[in-house]
Amino acid sequence: QVQLVESGGGLVQPGGSLRLSCTGSGLPWDLYAIGWFRQAPGKEREGVSCISSSDRRRNGADSAKGRFTASRDSAKNTVFLQLNSLKPEDTAVYYCAARRGQAMCELEYEYWGKGTQVTVSS
Repeated sequence: QVQLVESGGGLVQPGGSLRLSCTGSGLPWDLYAIGWFRQAPGKEREGVSCISSSDRRRNGADSAKGRFTASRDSAKNTVFLQLNSLKPEDTAVYYCAARRGQAMCELEYEYWGKGTQVTVSS
């Protein structure tokens, strides 16, 4: 059974940082691209950062560029999302997802975690 579990969310002040983790089991981790997505209340889901199985290619939302960075630790079956310079508009539930093939956030992802809440507020 495939499982993706996110952790690391919480309440942070504007300008602060968080590091989210996504740990997978039940799938050949090194063969899967991992995507980070977010969804705020009343808004469509948005691809934040998607990283290839080889850790060489990433893409994601313009709003995340320069602030959010995805990285992989294959030894731990974990992908991280470092969130810096957080803004109130970054408040959302953050999900990780996995797919074979290209790591494009626009493509369909096969497996999904349940999400972790990130709230940016003073």
